[in-house]
Amino acid sequence: MNVHSQGLLEHDTDLRTPSMYEVIIHNDDVTSMDFVTCVLIDVFLKTPPSAAALMMEVHEKGHGVAGVYVFDIAVTKKSQADLMAAEQGFPLKLTIREVSQ
Repeated sequence: MNVHSQGLLEHDTDLRTPSMYEVIIHNDDVTSMDFVTCVLIDVFLKTPPSAAALMMEVHEKGHGVAGVYVFDIAVTKKSQADLMAAEQGFPLKLTIREVSQ
């Protein structure tokens, strides 16, 4: 590496921590608790006990955070859950919200 290219690397490299986004799962009166638990296990990789606890939080409080990810992963997880719900005929609603720094 020559001196000129080393200087470019030092000045042009500005690494920042990416913004993080919560994927929020919302309660509704139609989607079954078992299905919500399956989504949390299959899409958000929760353990069965963790998924069951989060499902109950969503049921009791109206919503819960399924996971926190960089934007692209959050969108992918939401899309996967949306597809699963549509395939099963459930109106499950998920939203994405930026985590304040």
